[in-house]
Amino acid sequence: METAWLSDLKALAETLNFSRAAEKRHITQPAFGRRIKSLEDWCGSELVDRSTHRLKLTPAGETMLEAADDIVARLERVSRDLEQMRTATSTVTFAATHALSFIFFPGWIQALGHEASTMPIRLLSDNMNECERIMTEGRAQFLLCHDHHDSRIRLDRTAYRQLRLATDRLIPVSGRDQGGQPLHSISEAADRAVPHLAFEETSGMGRILSSALAARAHQLHLSTVFTSHLAMALKALAIDGKGIAWIPESLAAGEMGPAGRLASAGPDDWAIDVSIVLIRPRARMTDIAESFWSLAQTAAAQMPATIS
Repeated sequence: METAWLSDLKALAETLNFSRAAEKRHITQPAFGRRIKSLEDWCGSELVDRSTHRLKLTPAGETMLEAADDIVARLERVSRDLEQMRTATSTVTFAATHALSFIFFPGWIQALGHEASTMPIRLLSDNMNECERIMTEGRAQFLLCHDHHDSRIRLDRTAYRQLRLATDRLIPVSGRDQGGQPLHSISEAADRAVPHLAFEETSGMGRILSSALAARAHQLHLSTVFTSHLAMALKALAIDGKGIAWIPESLAAGEMGPAGRLASAGPDDWAIDVSIVLIRPRARMTDIAESFWSLAQTAAAQMPATIS
């Protein structure tokens, strides 16, 4: 039996007309009729009642149609699963936090050289909670995120390896007035709460800030007026003068110069040093993923980095 015959039967059941069914299957009516007859021969039963003016399926035809629906659905599902398997073995898939997807990822891939930039790459950008879920479910080979010693990544360290790629800082910033001074500052009077543009708890940077600032919370007089897991959103609102935001220095740099729209909102000791890390399973991955890891290791070796 040819599986195409099952789709022929489905088309005939939907149209109840040999001509329209043949058109739907993109073959001539005589050829379509021969295929239905071949299916009937294989079944050993008539599947179509041709004795009446209005064509209909016989009870055997109805039974075969039900089986055809199940078989075709299973074959389509298997085809999709096999395609996903082929894609998984030929593609390097990353889960990356939103900030690094925009700020770091494109330039880093280019800096790794021609071999990396020509690999088939898939980027899944999300908040840190979802990125960790993607990794534990095996939907990505690599996780790109920020890391800080006071805020550990929620993955089993015995099952994953970590490579330090670069360093950054989270710095407090605010929009600036015409004189270049910050519109809001950490050192504002204690009797007036400073509007705070905060990262959501589901974001990696939200976790880092919560942990790193916990010991100095008594020195801060902040009132959260907006939360987001998007550093770009916090930056935009800070520029508009809506409050103070701790954002990556790499993201703020273009707006911190004399002609920029951001100013430092606190002394340098309020900056928080962070690492940009690449995480992978300890178990061996596909050949293309292992090749990419080797490229990343070679590039990371040019700066002080640790693999754990």
